[in-house]
Amino acid sequence: MTTILETRKLEKAFGAVYAAKDVNISIDAGEVLGVIGSNGAGKTTFVNMVTGYLTPSAGEILYRGKSITGLPTRDITKLGICRSFQIPQLFLELPVIENMLIALTIAKQTTPVLFKPAINPALEAEALALLARFKIDQYADQEITTLPQGVRKLVDIAMATVAEPDLLFLDEPTSGVSADEKMDFMRVLIDALKSTQTAVLFIEHDMEIVEAFSPRCVAFYEGTILADGPTAEVLEDPKVREFVIGSEFHRSAAEPKKTKKTATAKQPNKGAK
Repeated sequence: MTTILETRKLEKAFGAVYAAKDVNISIDAGEVLGVIGSNGAGKTTFVNMVTGYLTPSAGEILYRGKSITGLPTRDITKLGICRSFQIPQLFLELPVIENMLIALTIAKQTTPVLFKPAINPALEAEALALLARFKIDQYADQEITTLPQGVRKLVDIAMATVAEPDLLFLDEPTSGVSADEKMDFMRVLIDALKSTQTAVLFIEHDMEIVEAFSPRCVAFYEGTILADGPTAEVLEDPKVREFVIGSEFHRSAAEPKKTKKTATAKQPNKGAK
């Protein structure tokens, strides 16, 4: 596999406090990677550094072998790294199709010309094709305010893919989506991104979602990487079970799912090594 992103000894300090320290992660083309950890563990700090929203205090970020450390967000996006946020960034009073058209116009850097419409049939067709890929084209003419949270999230993520990124970061994509809809939501989402061979890193607190959709998992704790490897192995790691998902988590793939599991940090014993 071709490595498209690599971070080396990445750090972010706020005064004497480290939000991230010695973070070494690589992501291959087309890979789906789940990231877990309690609030404040360093997950979003990592994503913010890679996407240019935070400047690292130390370390290096390589994209396709070239350093992008400290580049502005706009330049990183142009290279092929995009993201969505936990709260969808949408124009709430506009229909879905107009949100998509705005995103496409910005991505294509279309310069408006006097007496020439910025929106044309070809652009509308492209917007509808993107919505169809995420199975939400039936909502094209509905205002965002009328949509369920899951559909809003899919619109937001579809908008994040208009630039055809090689790597997409998703910050808690199932947050706010009802428990009954999460699995179907993620299935639609991952299938849509796999169809374009987009590599995906998603932050998630629902362990069932992580198990089902990420072959590989990275666990963060207090700004450092606690474990990185095949998801089944990471979720059974003693330290991950103690500090990230709870020691009660234990189930083989063959066992039925009895209760929903979310990542809740356990406070370590002060004497723990």
